[in-house]
Amino acid sequence: MNQFVFTVMPSAANWGLRVLALAESHFDHVVLLNNNNVAYPNDPFPNRLYVGAKRVVSFTGTADLQTLSDFHARHRCHLVGYLGYDLKNQLEALQSRHPDRLGFPDCWFFEPLYILDFDANSLIVWTDEPDAGPWEAWMEAFTDLPFRTDFGLIYSQTGASGTNVQARVSQAEYEAVVRHIRALIEDGDVYELNYCLEFFAEAVTLAPVAAYQALCVRSPMPFSVFLKQGSRFVLGASPERFLKKTGSRLVSQPIKGTIRRGISPEEDEALKHELRNSEKEQAENLMIVDLVRNDLARSAEVGSVRVDELFGIYTFQQLHQLISTVSATARPDATLADILGNAFPMGSMTGAPKIRAMERIDELEASRRGIYSGAIGYITPDGDFDFNVVIRSLFYNADTHYASFSVGSAITHDADPATEYAECLLKATAMREVVENVQ
Repeated sequence: MNQFVFTVMPSAANWGLRVLALAESHFDHVVLLNNNNVAYPNDPFPNRLYVGAKRVVSFTGTADLQTLSDFHARHRCHLVGYLGYDLKNQLEALQSRHPDRLGFPDCWFFEPLYILDFDANSLIVWTDEPDAGPWEAWMEAFTDLPFRTDFGLIYSQTGASGTNVQARVSQAEYEAVVRHIRALIEDGDVYELNYCLEFFAEAVTLAPVAAYQALCVRSPMPFSVFLKQGSRFVLGASPERFLKKTGSRLVSQPIKGTIRRGISPEEDEALKHELRNSEKEQAENLMIVDLVRNDLARSAEVGSVRVDELFGIYTFQQLHQLISTVSATARPDATLADILGNAFPMGSMTGAPKIRAMERIDELEASRRGIYSGAIGYITPDGDFDFNVVIRSLFYNADTHYASFSVGSAITHDADPATEYAECLLKATAMREVVENVQ
């Protein structure tokens, strides 16, 4: 690909958001990967913007992962996009009975016209085109025009301040379902189940780029995403990696275990200690680690699956998380479709055993998950890839003016319904503030 380098004035505030805003206003296919300068084991997402569609993968709703794998094998190109949770129905004898209120297809990938890599003071444009296209003129304009420092105020002026966010189920209904799941666990039906609930707002108008900035301010995460698919948007603040491939090395990093931040350094340390030593949280995490080990083993060389870190404590702006790291060496004959299909969806978002848990999820939850708890990421020409888990994300359809976000937690036999509900509210905080309380 051709490389075009542009230098940005060191004093230019929020210039990355200006670049994203230009992309969003001129192109229908846009994906920003953003690590928010958060360190993460095995590296977070790059700061990278994919813009414009040279080619779009044509999916039929049948064997979409094989279609993706075949397209990449044929073209050996950069691809970016997502795997929606309901892709599970193509991988197993499963279904999704709830209505699709957002309109995202189950699988979506495109080969970008432009790939933009950011660092502190420069922008590198990669493209197969003979020149940098609109970016050269736009970056020259940036040099001549003053940068605004109040970019976030755009949102409070044109956004959804005062919008009423509703829960798809009440607290009483949620707690009743948790008690039912505990009964299923007692009967041996499942061992653990990730139960999620949707919050939504209707007749809402969001300014997507500014709303995304507001989310990043409230919840800066290492696998953050802005995605535009025509009139549909994902504004993501994910802390979790689904699966990364570098050469033959596979890495998955399930999250299970959450606790709030303290109001003082002493309380913060005490809460971290409580999380690290919680038998309940360790049991949740360990069950998913075992599930992920099994998923990776289906694509791995015999004896190569290992747990690199168990029960690591990682701190984010609003909460602490219990994160484990599982790695493996992919077999030489394992294709892109094999590796992704054998591990999808992420075990931390299903429960165990995985297929039975997904059956129960569709019976017990009140909403279709769609992209939520799927995966957004990129694939390189060499076949390396990195995908997050789509959690802590806001979904918006600008045509129908419908905004939605979902949160959940792992229900085990020891789960307390009221505590689990409180955990869901904690996870929902940043997204709810963006939609409901912007001023």
